Amino acid sequence: MAIAKEKEKERRGNNNHIVRIYNETRTELRKVVWPTREETIRLTIVVIAVSAAIGMLLFLGDTVFIWLYGLLLEFVQ
Repeated sequence: MAIAKEKEKERRGNNNHIVRIYNETRTELRKVVWPTREETIRLTIVVIAVSAAIGMLLFLGDTVFIWLYGLLLEFVQ
């Protein structure tokens, strides 16, 4: 009898646990300060520009290393 009551408490406890997590999540999401549309667009442009700049730097660095590697191969042969 005691085991059945403990299992029933556990089953109800799990349900309450899920509800509590859901409520806490909703409460925290209400505290979030979401960016405005203008901020989102501006920051997206910044991310794209920085990504393009880093891509160009990597491309230039790779090109230089390929050129140096080619010179090295010509020197060795």
